[in-house]
Amino acid sequence: MPSDQSTWLISVPQDGDSEGLIQELAPKLSAQVKLPHTHIAQLGIPSFKTGTLDLLIALSEELPKQDAFFTTTVAKTVDTLRNLLNNDPSKLEQHILVDEKSVDSYLLDDWKWNEGRYGVQKSLKEMVDTLNKEMTSIDNALKSKLNSYNMVKGSLTQMQRKKTGNLSIRALADVVSEENFIQDSEYLETLLVAVPKNLVKDWNTSYERITSMVVPRTSNVIAADDEFTLFSVVIFRRVHDDFVQKCRERKFLVRDFVYSEEEIAKQRQDLETANTTEKELWTELLRLARTNFSESFQVLVHLKVIRLFVESVLRYGLPASYVGLVVKPDPKATKKTFNLLQAQFSYLAPRSNPQQSKKKKSGGEEFIGEYQTLMEQEFFDFVVYEVPWIIN
Repeated sequence: MPSDQSTWLISVPQDGDSEGLIQELAPKLSAQVKLPHTHIAQLGIPSFKTGTLDLLIALSEELPKQDAFFTTTVAKTVDTLRNLLNNDPSKLEQHILVDEKSVDSYLLDDWKWNEGRYGVQKSLKEMVDTLNKEMTSIDNALKSKLNSYNMVKGSLTQMQRKKTGNLSIRALADVVSEENFIQDSEYLETLLVAVPKNLVKDWNTSYERITSMVVPRTSNVIAADDEFTLFSVVIFRRVHDDFVQKCRERKFLVRDFVYSEEEIAKQRQDLETANTTEKELWTELLRLARTNFSESFQVLVHLKVIRLFVESVLRYGLPASYVGLVVKPDPKATKKTFNLLQAQFSYLAPRSNPQQSKKKKSGGEEFIGEYQTLMEQEFFDFVVYEVPWIIN
């Protein structure tokens, strides 16, 4: 049975007035399952060129793969929008639009094939190829823009983490000042040491003896947070490496930092540039994802209409004239809705199951050749494919 989280696209042979079918079904669905009249509509299935039986069978094999790819592309676009909008359902609803209409309006407001874009004079294979090229282009464009955004976002996040992390890892440009450092000394240098809070007493009593040539009484507190205290200390340059190693052994972390006004200015500029670039790419990605959703959803629905047509020809044969329906079921009454549709179209049972029509070899043996895949599918008396709902 079709999912209760999807809108159903249905096809049956056109044995009479297509509008009469809607007029007959809508009151039944309304009375028996409380389905609003707005949740059932006609779906215009064109009379495509049928081509050969071999072509139809080949398409029937190929189309499920394309359908899966198209559906995944639409879902990835929605996920991109959802992530950009911080999982805000109200904001997402404003962006998952198809030609500035809601998904439901697009499907249920008298859907028609876009003949200006996909002329029905072309073969089914040509139209499927066109749809596939469009969806591949949509997918590639989003991937490229998303990769660019993620790189800048990752770089910005790393910069911000350095500004907000503890004193053992954070950038120190905004923590220290020029007065904390000995300037222009050939023999002496100022080092910055991040000391864990529980080892501050140990540092104060031992730093002068960590190595030789540490200048006495030069330890000063620069800053402190919940985990570390940052000290400055003056040593002779010649013992730099030994001092760093001995500090590491005592769990004192010497920060690799050389005071430079130019470097500090560059870090601030890099952060500002990354922040600006991230905002610009966020806006571009949001705009592209919104456009891509509209385009990809339309491509997906057009592919499903081709699937309806191909399956209908294989199921019901010629003439290739079919009535399409769009039904948006109530999740609480999905089974009742489906059973009602089954009852409505039960007269199609003798024509709708290929397994019956193919059991005509050697007194009822199943035909095991090119129809095998078709025979493994789940069949109902009507052809149905699903368009998954966009769950906010």
